[in-house]
Amino acid sequence: MKHRLQLLAIALVGLAAGTANAAAPDLRAGAAAVDITPRDFPVNMPGGFSARPATSAHDPLHARALVLDDGATTLAMVVVDNLGVAREAADDAKALAAKACGIAPSNVLVCATHTHTAPSSNSTNGPAAAVAYRKILVAGIAESLIRAHAALQPAALGAAAQPLPDEVFNRRWYLKPGKMPLNPFGKLDQVKTNPGTSADVLDRPAGPTDPAITILSVQDAHRKPLALFANYSLHYVGGMPAGQTSADYYGEFCRLMPARVNGGTNFVAMMANGTSGNINNIPFLVTRPPREPFEQIRTVASKAADTAWLAHASITNFNKAARLGMLQREVTLRYRRPTAEQLADAKAVVAIKDKAAREQLPRLAENYARNVVAAAARTNDTLSVQLQALRIGDLAVCGIPFETFVEIGLDLKQRSPFPSTMVISLANARHGYLPTPEQHKLGGYETWLGTCSVQEDASVLITNQLLAMLAELKKMQ
Repeated sequence: MKHRLQLLAIALVGLAAGTANAAAPDLRAGAAAVDITPRDFPVNMPGGFSARPATSAHDPLHARALVLDDGATTLAMVVVDNLGVAREAADDAKALAAKACGIAPSNVLVCATHTHTAPSSNSTNGPAAAVAYRKILVAGIAESLIRAHAALQPAALGAAAQPLPDEVFNRRWYLKPGKMPLNPFGKLDQVKTNPGTSADVLDRPAGPTDPAITILSVQDAHRKPLALFANYSLHYVGGMPAGQTSADYYGEFCRLMPARVNGGTNFVAMMANGTSGNINNIPFLVTRPPREPFEQIRTVASKAADTAWLAHASITNFNKAARLGMLQREVTLRYRRPTAEQLADAKAVVAIKDKAAREQLPRLAENYARNVVAAAARTNDTLSVQLQALRIGDLAVCGIPFETFVEIGLDLKQRSPFPSTMVISLANARHGYLPTPEQHKLGGYETWLGTCSVQEDASVLITNQLLAMLAELKKMQ
């Protein structure tokens, strides 16, 4: 009788374990990279104040997808080598993938690296090469999702972060008395963006940096690296040969990473842009020696790959039963409108025909005067923006469709209910810069009407909504 009870107890334990496993099946993951380099040239590379045609490709552009499935939820993150993937293009790609493999569009985050050497994502008319590129990009994003979904296999994951402070610098500076030039509106800001490196001009930076490279590392059932998703709050690096498209340091990081972690031929690395709206790679107050084209990109990518390897090596417990969750919300923001005085001043600038008089205007005065006139003529009063929050085990991911200031990312990381949080900018759209209200008061390029189009407290509304979404995900059992 005692022996029978022991057997029954063993059977019940086995049944309980089986039931638990059925309730929480092993995690599956799949990753894929699809080449989206333009095939037709020339194509314009947006991101400046004038046209910049590319006549060839220096290195490939990619859409890189990571799909995760815990048996109850399937979610995906795609990183695209582009300045900013328009919401319309991202939605079209998500719809194609949903039709092909069933993944819900609301469970897909599509973000851009913010390379300044890639074609526009959403040209529906104009030069044939630009229109053709939209089709390549949309099809490539969809294909990366479809391939990653088809490659789903048992996997385990872990998250970690390591600092790389050497390559991030706040680009907004207070200047010494008498050194501040007029802004495009003929006014004086309190801070200037990219003010040069002269100690005679610079006083102090107007904000912090976020030095962390946060990673999500994925292994297959044999503990072989399958994918690595990294996030760093650094704007593009630049320093490219003229007239060529490039994935900037993001692409070079992905090329190096397989060697760092001994990844196989199917290993996929990706680097998403963090909260880098006011961060770049210029070491202010330091004169960096001249670089050959692409050299600084290689330097930053190598350091980032080393740092990501350190983060990967620090993970001691890979979870093969991580719980997944994803929320998507729409937030309505008000568009900024110029005052009557601002509009009148802008119209006066646009009306100037005399060349000598135009040359006396502050730098970019004509560009921003046209922006002010366009803002006044806008027919919509509000903009609906898409926010996403993901739970990947103990890692939280926030997706924001702006060039987000670093203070916002730091605040979200500090207040998040999760032990590790990654904040991705330029997710599912690019709606301009997102400064904090405090930074709006200082003025500067990122706050100007025409560069920042939404209400000045938009970052507060977005942060509060994301924190509520993270709290909801944290309650998941």
